[in-house]
Amino acid sequence: MAGQQQTAASIFDLNLRPGTMALVYLVMFATTIIANPASRAQTFTVLHAFTDQQDGASPGAGLIMDRGGRLYGTTDGGFISPTAGSAFKVTGSGSGWVLFPLYDFSSQHNGTGPGTLTFGPDGNLYGATTAGGPGGRCNEGAGCGSVFKLQPPPTACVAFLCSWTETLLYNFTGGSDGWSPGAVIFDAAGNLYGTTVFGGTGDCGGDGCGTVYQLTPSGGGWTKTVLYNFMASNDGQFPTSGLIFDAAGNLYGTAEGGNNNHGVLYELSPSNGSWTETTLHMFQGSDGSGPEGPLIADHAGNLYGVTGGGGSENEGAVFELAQPGAWTFELLYSFSNSLLGAQPNGALVFDNAGNLYGATGTGGAFDGGTIFKLTPSNGSWIKTDLHDFNGSDGVEPNGGLIFDANGDLYGTAALGGYTLGNCYIGCGTAWEFTP
Repeated sequence: MAGQQQTAASIFDLNLRPGTMALVYLVMFATTIIANPASRAQTFTVLHAFTDQQDGASPGAGLIMDRGGRLYGTTDGGFISPTAGSAFKVTGSGSGWVLFPLYDFSSQHNGTGPGTLTFGPDGNLYGATTAGGPGGRCNEGAGCGSVFKLQPPPTACVAFLCSWTETLLYNFTGGSDGWSPGAVIFDAAGNLYGTTVFGGTGDCGGDGCGTVYQLTPSGGGWTKTVLYNFMASNDGQFPTSGLIFDAAGNLYGTAEGGNNNHGVLYELSPSNGSWTETTLHMFQGSDGSGPEGPLIADHAGNLYGVTGGGGSENEGAVFELAQPGAWTFELLYSFSNSLLGAQPNGALVFDNAGNLYGATGTGGAFDGGTIFKLTPSNGSWIKTDLHDFNGSDGVEPNGGLIFDANGDLYGTAALGGYTLGNCYIGCGTAWEFTP
């Protein structure tokens, strides 16, 4: 993430004139005042409560940040078509934050259901949609998904609604190339990598068991290569989480299934133009079940992640896969009391002191989810409940968390906020937390 943040170009900034700011506040996209970070008091701030109007709804995929501190994300509900999704930017302005809609995925042709964004080497935004695109055989005719690029206008835009330009890099067809893609990442050469939940050559009820693929820029377009087809055996099936690289160019991810049907951790290693899959760990249930979100790595190359279920009370777990090259699985923490949070999801994040932070999608004092911290102590990890979502500040913080340079945490909640929009319990929030 840090490397991607550093590549973000300054073209993401908008020059806000007084007339523009007046329009922003007129349409009620103004947000809560931020606490002074110099005080470092533990505070929670709603940066934006979504209304399912021009700002979209259900921002469940988390946020990314550019080097200027601007936040970017997506929603499942768009500001033109409520089921298509949208991309947005949240920018600090004076003592508050302002949301700017960037792009609306308003039709099947340009993709629907955008997920987590990433910065490309060119500073543009890249991502994938789980449905849409010309391939209509998937999702009951709603399309098989696509990989896209979002590019800002060539000159600074002074209007509030200033749409970015989408370029479709690849449209999935639902056959051997896969369908329903997830988050994408770049390698150092500018190639894109990702997974598809379904499709490929594996036999999983006619839908395929999922794939790992690569997109290579070529002649002004992109060439797609399937690196691996999941077969629903020891390798698992339906890889729903994103990928990460290690320093040697190996890929790591998680998938459902496995012999015990609790999920697997896998590695893909390149060798002589092909890729070899190795199952590193097969969950048993007591050590976790249903790995969620992408893995993260520490400086030594050890991997960390969460499971949405399993553990001692089937409330989820945090785990480490240690000692690269001779992997050893360790259960770091097992969630056992829903009042203190349950069903963790999304990517974890380290602070500079080596503590882990994450979110649970449910549980807590108000059953809206929590933010938690795990601190290493004498060979074990101590959990601290940092914040309980109460509905007005969000519900279901399902996206991963990120830190800024000041040590503040940022994330999204898919529901809640109690706005006057078209959502039953609120259309979701973008938030900041000062630990």
